[in-house]
Amino acid sequence: MAYLAREVPRWSARNHCYSCHNNGDAARALYAARRLSYPVPPGALADTTHWLSTPSAWDDNKGQPGSTDKGLARIQFATALADAIEAGAVKDRRALVQAAALVAKDQHTDGSWSVDAPGTIGSPVTYGACLATCQAQRTLKSADPGRYEAALSRADQWLQKVTVETVLNAAAVLLGLDGNTSPRTASQRANCLAIIRKAQSADGGWGPYIHSRAEPFDTALVVLSLSRSHGKLDELMLQRGRAFLIKTQQPDGSWVETTRPPGSESYAQRLSTSAWATLALLATAPKPR
Repeated sequence: MAYLAREVPRWSARNHCYSCHNNGDAARALYAARRLSYPVPPGALADTTHWLSTPSAWDDNKGQPGSTDKGLARIQFATALADAIEAGAVKDRRALVQAAALVAKDQHTDGSWSVDAPGTIGSPVTYGACLATCQAQRTLKSADPGRYEAALSRADQWLQKVTVETVLNAAAVLLGLDGNTSPRTASQRANCLAIIRKAQSADGGWGPYIHSRAEPFDTALVVLSLSRSHGKLDELMLQRGRAFLIKTQQPDGSWVETTRPPGSESYAQRLSTSAWATLALLATAPKPR
């Protein structure tokens, strides 16, 4: 959290614009920490909170022309805003209503939110269709589940029938279908869990595919999905995944970025990877006695 608290405000101060990695993914982890009563320096989130509170300005963000997917940025900022509201940092829910409207208009007719080329494996900076759909779905539920009932139903149907072949997508689909008890959901959940069970590596983590080397981002997504719903037989699997994240944290508080292909260097990927790893550790932190 100390690493993220340093980095979240740094981008806007230096570049005079807002990043979906700093002010989206990473800020979301800090809001989650604040909600759980972990100490977060007020200055770490002040500028981001102001930015997130005005969704009408998001599309006018300077950014880097040609390198920013506005649909994905809306999803990332909107989920950060939802976390800011849950943490009590933003009081006016009208901002979330506006954000949900922006996100909803990007839903495809099949019920998904596709933010990259079909068949492309997601990453911390591209998400992929399954994770994007899961996160967009969360925003609509947080804003007004009644108003978006039809959109949420289409998203559920897409998640229930999408072909899942990667660990990332298995974890994202589990997250997106959390709480859905239909028979079709049960079948898809069983398929996703089967992939996750087969794919855990000897060191406790997960990579993008069943036989891939473990990566922090994929591991974090699996840990988050298992933290929501897992049986007793999966408890050890969950704890081993958590231990992998703790073991692979860097001395500065970050995690080595998960990139596709692996081994590349990217500040954005490192920041988002670290944010997801932090969220996974927060979600599975031992409860105080």
